[in-house]
Amino acid sequence: MVILSLSLLLVIALIQCTKTLPVDENDGGRLDANDAKRLPDYSLVNQGKEIFRFDAFGDEDYWSGELHIDKAIAGAANGGFGTGVSPNAALAVGLKVDVDALPPEVLAGIQSGTVDLDDPATTITLLKLNSVVGVKGNFNADGGLKSIGITCASCHSTVDNSFAPGIGKRLDGWPNRDLNVGAIISLTDNAQPIANMLHVDEPTLRLVLSLWGPGRFPAILFMDGKAFRPDGKIAANLIPAAFGLKDVHLTTYTGWGDISYWNAFVGNLEMHGKGNFFDPRLNNPEKYPIAVENGFYHVTNHPDLITRKLPALRAYQHSIAAPKPPAGSFDPIAANRGKAIFLTKANCVTCHAAPLFADNKLHTAAEIGIDDFEAKRSPTGKYRTMPLGGLFAKATGGYYHDGRFATLDEVVDHYNKHFSLRLTSAEKQDLVEYLKSL
Repeated sequence: MVILSLSLLLVIALIQCTKTLPVDENDGGRLDANDAKRLPDYSLVNQGKEIFRFDAFGDEDYWSGELHIDKAIAGAANGGFGTGVSPNAALAVGLKVDVDALPPEVLAGIQSGTVDLDDPATTITLLKLNSVVGVKGNFNADGGLKSIGITCASCHSTVDNSFAPGIGKRLDGWPNRDLNVGAIISLTDNAQPIANMLHVDEPTLRLVLSLWGPGRFPAILFMDGKAFRPDGKIAANLIPAAFGLKDVHLTTYTGWGDISYWNAFVGNLEMHGKGNFFDPRLNNPEKYPIAVENGFYHVTNHPDLITRKLPALRAYQHSIAAPKPPAGSFDPIAANRGKAIFLTKANCVTCHAAPLFADNKLHTAAEIGIDDFEAKRSPTGKYRTMPLGGLFAKATGGYYHDGRFATLDEVVDHYNKHFSLRLTSAEKQDLVEYLKSL
């Protein structure tokens, strides 16, 4: 076991868990009143960034108090149980490390091998540095891990792997399609509360958790209890992107509500934070039996640790533009031909009009040529149009809400058949190149 140097521990002690974030500067000269109205409130945006990255909304009581994930991470050698979770084990289930939160001593130690990435004690050190993306550690006076909570960033941020696989600069808003939520929940030594809620035994629950796989989470399972689709496949959807959502009115696959609604839904009902939430649509015992049994349609907590933070969280998420594809990732000449097909022969622009590449409308399953299982789980009964910006950052795991199409070629083939577009092979390939350019 590697012993961290005294100097490294002093560095850790001096680093604050949250940092003051710089406000973006405007270098375009004096602003008039109309210009100022169009600019984002950077103070609110920066508050939202802190919330998105570091605020667990009080969900430590669930993840640590009930599921004991903190003890599973620490391991028996550090006051918990089991073998613990080393950095390498954490990276293997898709957790990420923010390289900018690591002091030079730690970076050098990782490179030289003197920082042991197979030791759970090192994971605790990384949590002290607030460097594990989306996981917030809280510590006792003696430095022992007291509890952990999860934040929005756990699912909706990744890193650029610039230092090492899984270690790099944050990419907020990008879906973490490596994150194996089921494997993380399975670390618990107290799965029975979840099993009881879903009316299954613990072995069945653990089987279901093992089937989710990387980059997927079944948010509505905890409302309607449906773990499997009618075709027998697991009913777990891909973690969605949280970028490019400004002016997008409905921010879920099936249009449950706007971004603040969904942040409240997830913060209260999925992360198990402590806020207030009300949606009478969930008070439907036939459609949402689990939600009704657990009172999820009307949640109250005192104090409310979520609601007042929603405007800032929305401001930050709305400030995250869809990323541009890297140079060399598509053929620009073919993409230009594909754009013409997108606008004319294929007529994709009917639903995917710029600049959003979405229409802010809901569509029946029949309109888009797929089954209605997931749509029917929503109060809307329909699917929303997916914004197409930054498709390359959402490619891992496939396309559509459940990843049913592995490639863009399959997506184009589907619509070519469904709408009888009669695209040639060359036209389909050009259209794919255009989609890759968005």
